[in-house]
Parts: sequence; C-alpha cells; structure tokens
Amino acid sequence: MSGVAQILVVDDEPEIAELLRRYLSLQGYAVSTADGGVAMRRVMADAEIDLVLLDLGLPGEDGLALMRSLRESSSVAIIVVTGRGEPVDRIVGLEVGADDYVTKPFDVRELAARVRSVLRRTKEAAAKSQEAVQMDVARFAGWTLHLGARRLESPEGKPVDITTGEFELLATLVKSPGRVFSRDELLEATRNRGAGPFDRTIDVQVGRLRRKIEADPQRPELIKSVRGAGYVLTPKVERA
Repeated sequence: MSGVAQILVVDDEPEIAELLRRYLSLQGYAVSTADGGVAMRRVMADAEIDLVLLDLGLPGEDGLALMRSLRESSSVAIIVVTGRGEPVDRIVGLEVGADDYVTKPFDVRELAARVRSVLRRTKEAAAKSQEAVQMDVARFAGWTLHLGARRLESPEGKPVDITTGEFELLATLVKSPGRVFSRDELLEATRNRGAGPFDRTIDVQVGRLRRKIEADPQRPELIKSVRGAGYVLTPKVERA
C-alpha cells in the first residue's frame, strides 16, 4: 500500500454508498463504489484496492459468496458493513475471512475509525514483509512459520493460505509457546483492541487456524483452550 489508500464500497443501496463515498473521501481516501459483484470485479481489475467495504445482502451473488471469491484470489482487507446483525451472521462473516464486521445502522465516525485500524494493520503487515528479508523462522510439530515472509508451510513443505489476522494470531502464540493468552491479549496483539462482552472474533480465528493446522480440529493438540483463561500453543517451538 502506498500513497492514498484505495477503498471500494460494495453496496446496492445508493444512499449508503454515496454517504460512505463522500465521508471517506473527506478523510483523505480515494473511494470507488459498486452495486454488486460484476461492478466490484470491474473496479478491482482497473485499480489496486486496499480495502473493501462489503454489504452481505446483495442481489444475485451475495456478499458471502463475493468474500469467498476475494479470499481465494486476494489478500485485500475486507470490512463487512451489513444489516445482518445476528451473532451467527457475524461469526460466519469472520470465518469466511472478514477483517472486521459493522452492522447497520452505523456511526460513520466509528466506521472510519475501523477503516483506519484495518488499513494500519495491513500497511504494517506489508512493511514487515518487505523489510524482513532475513529468515526469521519458527518450527513446531512439523509446521514452519516464516515470520519475516509471513508464510506458513505444512509438514510436507507445502504453502498454506493464511489471512493477515490468522498469521498475527499464530505468530503471537508461536513467539511465546506454553503461555496462556487471554482473548483480550490476543485481540490487542492482532487487532489493537480489547474484546467486548460477546466478542467471539478470537474464537472464530482460532477455529479457522485449527482447521488448517490440526490433524483433528475437534480434538486440537497444537492450539489448546484453557477454560476461563484463553488459548495456548502447546508444542515446542524452534527458532532459526
């Protein structure tokens, strides 16, 4: 990411799309809009988008399908902005790969703050990746996490797709194996904020990570839950 951040608002409600376009433009961002998947892909083919504000309730190909498509081909930051406020919708959105989740109606100032937070994390991640050419590597239970290159390899040496949030979570655990981290500590380390009373962001991300690295995600041996406390990485970690 360099220069002015490029934001794409994907929403089929013209009033909301225009509100966000005008407000975020005043905050110094370059903002484009799209009313669905076809328009979204057209914009992304022509511009290097840094963050997508994505509505879930779109006609035709809905927002979840679009997010799955984006996650298969891109690491672009995604904030879901939707009227679906049920906990299950939030969990599904985070599981599919959203970096944050905002429900309608929303305060544009809060949304702008979340945009700044996600873009800052994305920019920091890109900077770390560029400056860390040196091989800072952590190995555990056959897995290899390249901390500098921000890459995960399976015990067979194959690359494993991992989102920015998943990497930050795993890197935090790997740097202090055997230490129990609370959800608040993990949220602070990965998203620069604490957990709300019903915030399951970390639980969702741990579940996604387990499905990628555990032999049996239902009986995890690498990332274990500690009742009432949080999560811990149990295997020995070797650093190179």
